[in-house]
Amino acid sequence: MLRSLFSGISGLRSHQTMLDVTGNNIANVNTTGFKSSQTQFQDTLSQVLQNAGGAQAGTGGTNPAQVGLGVRVAGITTNFTQGASQSTGRSTDMMISGDGFFVVRKGTETFYTRAGSFDFDATGQMVLPGEGALVQGWAAVNGVVDTNGPIGDLKVPAGTLMAAVQTTKASFLGNLPSDAAEDTVLQRTIKAFDSTGVEREIALSFTKSATGWDLTATDGTTTAAPGPLTFDGNGVLTTPTTFPLGGVDVDLKAITGFAGIETLKAGVQDGQAAGTLLSFALGADGTITGSFSNGLKQAVGRIALGSFTNPAGLEKAGGSLFRTSVNSGAAQVGTAGTGGRGGLAGGSLEMSNVDLSSEFTSLIIAQRGFQANSRVITTSDELLQELVNLKR
Repeated sequence: MLRSLFSGISGLRSHQTMLDVTGNNIANVNTTGFKSSQTQFQDTLSQVLQNAGGAQAGTGGTNPAQVGLGVRVAGITTNFTQGASQSTGRSTDMMISGDGFFVVRKGTETFYTRAGSFDFDATGQMVLPGEGALVQGWAAVNGVVDTNGPIGDLKVPAGTLMAAVQTTKASFLGNLPSDAAEDTVLQRTIKAFDSTGVEREIALSFTKSATGWDLTATDGTTTAAPGPLTFDGNGVLTTPTTFPLGGVDVDLKAITGFAGIETLKAGVQDGQAAGTLLSFALGADGTITGSFSNGLKQAVGRIALGSFTNPAGLEKAGGSLFRTSVNSGAAQVGTAGTGGRGGLAGGSLEMSNVDLSSEFTSLIIAQRGFQANSRVITTSDELLQELVNLKR
């Protein structure tokens, strides 16, 4: 049987595989986070008709004579170049700008994906809508995310509560004019909260006397009279710098006593009322920051990203998911923007990186290669027919 017949058959098979890969690329031209593939060919074993001969005295060397036995698919490589950005405006759509993969869990198996079109289920878990795979990351505890701990299922349920925090410190700052008229009264207030988030008001009243400023304070239930304020020659408050009022340490250290200026105001306090989650936004480092009904913002979680030494070694698992293989290496899980992992952009998705002009060119090449190899088979068949006809 002619060797060219089997070479042609191997060419048909290989170019059919190339057509399959190209067709799959074109079919996924609009698939979020899809990475195109390319087919590489290599020749198969060659049959030796004549071995090489070395040079001898009076005789030159001879080259080997070999006949190839066809072609085979050497590999199908995934192209992980960055896809274009598509703005969606959805807060749950996330795009990786650079290297890395979102980490998701489906059952007991961990997968990796570039498709960041996430959604929430009835329990508030962040999921891939088509697969139901659970997005992995770190949950915040009282607004603090520990990225050194193990990753788990991310939850951002509606109605998430921000706990109330009791006020323990409050401050006032600014300048009390030393040359103010006698009996001038300045009043300033600041909000404070108890352990359940009940709000009360701390009110300070500064009254100018012949010798300086007198201070009284109240929170509605408790009253304090820390005494007259004294300043040194440089306008710095010497006493009282702090005083207790209903369990709150009131700090006056930032109050000064220069002439001609009145800038007294309330500073900050460390308590807060309870609040419920109203909305959230994604930072470039993967931190999910929630906006709460009490007017405050707090981290509620952080998305984990995985990176690989050889991402081309990942296996496609369907549903825009990848799984690790022995040649991809283990996932290096960490935060966005560190360890070679890219940043995140909220409200955007990564489009497919399929280049249609390149794919249609590959389609033509594969078609012509298939036709050429089919012609080899036809020609080989004609030669065999001539051989059979020798008997006539």
